[in-house]
Amino acid sequence: MITRKRLAAASCGLLAALAVALFPVGAAADEPVAKASPKVELVLDVSGSMRARDIDGQTRMAAAKQAFNEVLDAVPKEVQLGIRTLGADYAGDDKKLGCKDTRPLYPVGPLDRTEAKTAVATLAPTGWTPIGPALLGAAEDLKGGDATRRIVLITDGEDTCAPLDPCVVARDIAAKGIHLVVDTLGLVPDAKTRDQLRCIAEATGGTYTSVQHTDELSGRVSQLVDRAAAPVVTPVATEGGQQCTDAPQLKAGLFTDREKFGEHRWYRVDVLPGQELRASVSVAADRAVNNDYGVMLRAVTVHGREIVRGAEAGNGRTDMISAGLRYPKAPPADADEVKPAAETVCLQISNSFSAPPSVKTAPGLPVELTIDVVDAPDDASDVASFGLGRGWWLLAVLVLTGLVAGLLWGWVSRWRVAVWRTN
Repeated sequence: MITRKRLAAASCGLLAALAVALFPVGAAADEPVAKASPKVELVLDVSGSMRARDIDGQTRMAAAKQAFNEVLDAVPKEVQLGIRTLGADYAGDDKKLGCKDTRPLYPVGPLDRTEAKTAVATLAPTGWTPIGPALLGAAEDLKGGDATRRIVLITDGEDTCAPLDPCVVARDIAAKGIHLVVDTLGLVPDAKTRDQLRCIAEATGGTYTSVQHTDELSGRVSQLVDRAAAPVVTPVATEGGQQCTDAPQLKAGLFTDREKFGEHRWYRVDVLPGQELRASVSVAADRAVNNDYGVMLRAVTVHGREIVRGAEAGNGRTDMISAGLRYPKAPPADADEVKPAAETVCLQISNSFSAPPSVKTAPGLPVELTIDVVDAPDDASDVASFGLGRGWWLLAVLVLTGLVAGLLWGWVSRWRVAVWRTN
């Protein structure tokens, strides 16, 4: 009887301990922090060319309306959605007026599906194609807050409001460091339209899609809206220094910057003894550049001594080039040291991009820098330093097993052949 009581008491004590560990005191009183709702604005071309009847036997405008109705039915409830039009109101020949023809059709906010569908149903192909002004207006509609923000541009033609180049507008938006992504969809696009829409998307880290059918349009737009609702790592905008002494101090994370052609930029990271610094950089060619280029990432001490570097060269086959490095710092010599001093490592990013004279070099090229500080290898001779990670022993076992199996198979085969000849 006493044993049973002791067992019961021990069980209650264990359950109580687990309850305290899983639900600490005050946890119930702490209210969850509300997460900002992602924002998406659909920018629809309503210019005169949308009358063309070449998408599944119907006009481009009719296909867009059908796709919008399907998309609006499937928008996640946490997404704040808006719709902006371009070329929907002015049908005249005055370019100055035509290039101002962009307005919010449905304001960015909680979605009323019926109201949004009613607004879309009133649209009719009308005027010009002011893509640049529409992007500026959409960026203004989405400004403010830390939530994910995305513009989805649907058009069937290139911008008609030069010299305001929508590619330059997209680069300017990206250069502000507000992490606004522009995805573009071309309805039955020609080569010029395709190039322009691809340029807009690449300048902001978005995607370009060519659309030939209604279901492709609705499916892709729904996918992009869902992507805005999915949790993603938001890069932190920073500005590198011209030398290590005035460089920003960074911690582990994802950072974005802009670097001029042929420029050097510096950043600083603290690394404790027993830690390993892992850094990588990607520089994107968001405009036409000369074919031969490269990027280099160096880690140096505050006194200018190079520790390690990573470099990569390109020849025009890709629109992005990356390099990385690893720097393990030895554990402290004195094991009793309570708080070992950190070493400041200076990271230098350099590029050798160049461009034809006709290409604008401002703003600079987009840079994405990833920094991670992890525990260093347990031993200086750890094969992780050679890039094999801690699974090197498994690789060695597999190699040895393959060698032994090959030898055994060869011996068995020779024995079988010998027996066959004898018989």
